[in-house]
Amino acid sequence: MRSLNLYGVQDLRFEKETPEPKIENDDDVIIKVKAAGICGSDISRYAKLGPYVKGMTFGHEFTGEVIAVGPKVKKVKEGDRIVGCPTFVCGKCLSCVSGRPSQCRDLHVIGAFRPGAFAEYTKLPESHIILLPEKINWDCAVFVEPSSVVIHGLYRTSLKPGAEVAILGAGSIGLLAVQWAKIFGAKKVYVIDIDDKKLDIARELGADVTINAKKNNKVHEIILTHTDGLGVDLAIECAGSPITSIQVFALPRKGGEVLFLGIPYADIHFERFYFEKIVRNELTIFGSWNAVSAPFPGKEWITTIHYMSTKKLQVEPLISHRISLSEGPEVFQKIINRKINAVKVIIYPERVQ
Repeated sequence: MRSLNLYGVQDLRFEKETPEPKIENDDDVIIKVKAAGICGSDISRYAKLGPYVKGMTFGHEFTGEVIAVGPKVKKVKEGDRIVGCPTFVCGKCLSCVSGRPSQCRDLHVIGAFRPGAFAEYTKLPESHIILLPEKINWDCAVFVEPSSVVIHGLYRTSLKPGAEVAILGAGSIGLLAVQWAKIFGAKKVYVIDIDDKKLDIARELGADVTINAKKNNKVHEIILTHTDGLGVDLAIECAGSPITSIQVFALPRKGGEVLFLGIPYADIHFERFYFEKIVRNELTIFGSWNAVSAPFPGKEWITTIHYMSTKKLQVEPLISHRISLSEGPEVFQKIINRKINAVKVIIYPERVQ
């Protein structure tokens, strides 16, 4: 089958003879991939870290159609439209047995140690399969996994109706966070980025105030102006930047919260001003990892599908590029070299170029 396989740092190859997945276990489900998304973590691994296993089929955000099932599979059948939870946990460590699978010591996603979704076909156990309603199309379904990542983080916070929320970074995660903050009841959402086009999308999706940090470098002062000098109830870091990972601490009110959804993949060096915000304002800081909870794969997935079905969660505006598998290596290079302004790139394995 055709696939995108990662061999090294910035060495992603389109190959036509990757072995197709086969039924090996009683609970195996073989899926024909209809659409897959490029995640920010995919970009970081491609650009800086390289593969866990040389030549592994890459990618983990996807949706597709069931084409074969193992003999003990009961809840899905051939022809079903599904979303696959790409996350594997050990089920045995203290975190897993305590109902916290996102903290599993051996957590990983497909595309790391198991073949991923940038391919014509992939495979998952039945327990990782979520049925997809007909009213959600393939493009939208790609966003179920990243949306679940966002809501997993918000479930950790104390966000309540009437709160004010600041979001740093208007990539796909930040734009999903705008909508989830509103769904959770936020009365006012501020979005900070350096890209006016992304800020335009943020306003389209419900942001009340947008700030271009390249044009206004005193972001925390602007937030204070809008909040009567208090700051927001919750600040969410979605950019995965060493700079915003520090600046986020200046945005919450005293006793406020900070949620980290972005991963900078770099060292963070604090100025005293920002560190003292943590201590003197007695901030509560949440890290958030992946998108699973107990019972596996978690309420994040079902909640996302519900709000997509009701159209309260809009993801079409986040799609910036649509490509075939063969275009993958070139597009990854263009993204890291900033030759295209991508929000969410969707790959269609069936499309031939």
